[in-house]
Amino acid sequence: MTDLTVSITKTLSAPIEQVFDAWLDPAMLTRFILPTPGMPQPDVENDPREGGRFRIVMHLGDDRIPHTGTYLEVQRPQCLKFSWESPYSTDDSTVTLDFTALDAKTTQVALTQVKFLHEEARSDHETGWSNVLDQLTVTLAAAS
Repeated sequence: MTDLTVSITKTLSAPIEQVFDAWLDPAMLTRFILPTPGMPQPDVENDPREGGRFRIVMHLGDDRIPHTGTYLEVQRPQCLKFSWESPYSTDDSTVTLDFTALDAKTTQVALTQVKFLHEEARSDHETGWSNVLDQLTVTLAAAS
């Protein structure tokens, strides 16, 4: 069942460069990469360049859940693609973020993640990524 896909599109009230850069800035990323509302901020380290790696350790109760990956494509500000390695993903799972400027202050983000272990994992990631994009909206509004 590794051909399962998540696709989410969200429109944000922020310039395209600001939205794109938030995904590569560890201080910003800790504020919005929260797949469950109310969870503590994760630990984030990254080397935001093609071939660079990232590490996000999410805190869920007493558990520490590592998420790592490699930046496969960094085309500022249009596209960001990275591998997604976690206890809940399969080999070769990738996340692609396509950014489109709708106007000078509005950006559409299309997030696609491919390859999941099973439908439950796909569904959980869809909920998680939706929450992340919602939190990104809040984070960018607070930053402006």
